[in-house]
Amino acid sequence: MSELNSTQPHSSQLDMMASARYQRWRLLKDKLVARSVVVGGLSIIVAIVLIFFYLLYVVFPLLLSSHAEQVASYDMPEAAMGRTLLLAMEEQNQVAVRFTENGQAIFFNTADGAVISTENLPIPPQLTVTSFAHGDFDKAEVVYGLSDGRALIVKHQYKITYPGGKRQITPAIDYPLGNQPIVVDAAGQALQQVAVKVDDESSSLVAKTADNRILLVGLTQKRSLFDDEVTLERNDIVLEAAGHDVDFMLLDKEQRNLYLANRKGDLSIFDVSDKAQPSIKHKLNVMEQGAEVSSIEFLNGDISVLIGDNRGELSQWSMVRDEKNHFSVEKLRSFKVSGAPLVAINAEQRRKGMLVADANGNIGIYNSTAEREVLKNSVVKGKPAAVALSPRADSFLLQGDDNKVHFWHIDNEHPEVSFSSLWQKVWYESYPKPDYIWQSSSASNDFEPKMSLVPLVFGTLKASFYAMLVAIPLSLFGAIYTAYFMTPRIRQYVKPGIEIMGALPTVILGFLAGLWLAPFVEAHLASIFSLLMIVPLGVMIFAFFWQKLPEHIRYLMPDGWNAVVLIPVIIFCSWLAFAISPGIEALCFKGDLRAWMSSEFGIGYDQRNTLVVGLAMGFAVIPMIFSIAEDAIFSVPKHLTTGSLALGATPWQTMTKVVLLTASPGIFSAIMIGFGRAVGETMIVLMATGNTPVMDLSIFQGLRTLSANIAVEMPESEVNSTHYRVLFLAALVLFMFTFIVNTLAEMIRQNLRQKYSSL
Repeated sequence: MSELNSTQPHSSQLDMMASARYQRWRLLKDKLVARSVVVGGLSIIVAIVLIFFYLLYVVFPLLLSSHAEQVASYDMPEAAMGRTLLLAMEEQNQVAVRFTENGQAIFFNTADGAVISTENLPIPPQLTVTSFAHGDFDKAEVVYGLSDGRALIVKHQYKITYPGGKRQITPAIDYPLGNQPIVVDAAGQALQQVAVKVDDESSSLVAKTADNRILLVGLTQKRSLFDDEVTLERNDIVLEAAGHDVDFMLLDKEQRNLYLANRKGDLSIFDVSDKAQPSIKHKLNVMEQGAEVSSIEFLNGDISVLIGDNRGELSQWSMVRDEKNHFSVEKLRSFKVSGAPLVAINAEQRRKGMLVADANGNIGIYNSTAEREVLKNSVVKGKPAAVALSPRADSFLLQGDDNKVHFWHIDNEHPEVSFSSLWQKVWYESYPKPDYIWQSSSASNDFEPKMSLVPLVFGTLKASFYAMLVAIPLSLFGAIYTAYFMTPRIRQYVKPGIEIMGALPTVILGFLAGLWLAPFVEAHLASIFSLLMIVPLGVMIFAFFWQKLPEHIRYLMPDGWNAVVLIPVIIFCSWLAFAISPGIEALCFKGDLRAWMSSEFGIGYDQRNTLVVGLAMGFAVIPMIFSIAEDAIFSVPKHLTTGSLALGATPWQTMTKVVLLTASPGIFSAIMIGFGRAVGETMIVLMATGNTPVMDLSIFQGLRTLSANIAVEMPESEVNSTHYRVLFLAALVLFMFTFIVNTLAEMIRQNLRQKYSSL
């Protein structure tokens, strides 16, 4: 007995020790879980913040201002050889060339002015240079007009070698049309103005003679079938233009349009594509009263003409085709450079920018697309004698009237970006009016980047709106019925089934939407609209007659099983909609709804359009909204519903007045999470919209969203280029948009929770 009494407290003591150990272990697990939840939450916040700052880090260079600094200043190389007619640089900014009025080409180092070589051009000694002009800067061609009516075409070129692993640039002079001057005027009159364009197959020379004739010479290269001998076929014509009234001549690189202008601003544009029959296309005055043209130059691409006047204003003029296919010459934009005459305009060779110098020695750099002044500096005192912008637009040479050459470096990485180019309408070259356009790249350097984010934001909101228009009614009404009216036996199959829909990969949904749904909707467009009207109407009619049935028949259907009865009704109504739609289409829409919309209202139809995106993306968003909203409604305390029913309220009144109000924070969260999913969706809109960045309210037109645009163009963009950084800016806009929307949604949700917490 004593032994039994001695073991009893020992067993109880062991149980207490085990219980204490269990409690300590339980507290430890609780603390570990709590700490893990905190660490996980903080990690998510840190990850989001890091994503934001990385996006900002990539985008930030777009916000930096440009600047220029002087690298060197030295005496003009070989000043004794004559006045400078043209300065030019090669791509590496190491070697420059100076063409003189005496017919020499002097190559020198840009860093210190040391002469590399001097070339005497084959100009006959008894002749003098009466005019000079450059051709395409990227082809490095120039032309000398001579006193006997002939012209010499010269090309400067640079060979790069790497002896001993060190880069060496060797300059040389080439003669694309031969090293002998070409006869332009058979009468032998001096050429006072000249313009040239040289191509592999054909070339054109335009000249104004001393007796005020405007001559056009077309040269076509013909190669022999049996040897490499090349002959030039000529086509000479005298233009019907007042030569005495021509001070400036420009010929575009396609050799189609010839621009003749005088200082008063009278501009004539000739179509010279047919050298045998040139014709005048436009004639207008481009100057305000009292202003005079002081310089004129092509913008990169030769589509627009840059005109500087004696008041320091630079304007851009371009031929524009309107909706009726009529051409006119319009002033796209202008820049106020200074109050002094603009004496030199150098267009960038790879972007839509230009360097402008005025008579006071100030230089300004501008970008036409961004409509912005990039930078402005004072380089010399007095009128510059010559200015040269490097091919990469990262350096320039300026020769002052004191025969000093100044070499400057330019830091100007992203001039195409401005608030107006991203968010406002821009009048692009060859467009009839200002517009929002996204077209970021092309195969040619002549291309004008169009990086307006407005069409992408519009497409994002448009796709999300129609997706939510499809998803919200179906998912919310389905959640309300499933959580509140449906019997638990059916709910245990319906809810998991819909949630499994959310696990479908969006790439599969996009694939089905693009390859099956889009052609199906196109072939059965009238049936789709009939379906949207007949199915709801059929359900309401069935419900009306169901209420008219005797009670003993209606009560045969247990509570919560009513949805089962509607399944055959919906199937029948869907079949009926597709069965009668061809007849309706033939009776009301002349047999083709799409053609009828186009002829009657001018509404076009693209196969992959917003309607397809709304249906496909709505299907993808439904499971998320349904699941969260159904949980919120199902979680409403039972004592609230039973109390309401006990006080005499009907189930419908209880649902609308009690359940929905109590669950409103959760329902609102479901909608906003679904909206965030729709905004960020990529694969469905990528595969089902056609990816056309257009701004059209029609549901039958395509679109492009921010996320789809990033997915399409990021692999093709050059790292750290303007295009690359603008894509990151689009990602930052998408990030900020979702962050702001979610923040506002959380504030509204908390307000709803506090408002209805007393129920």
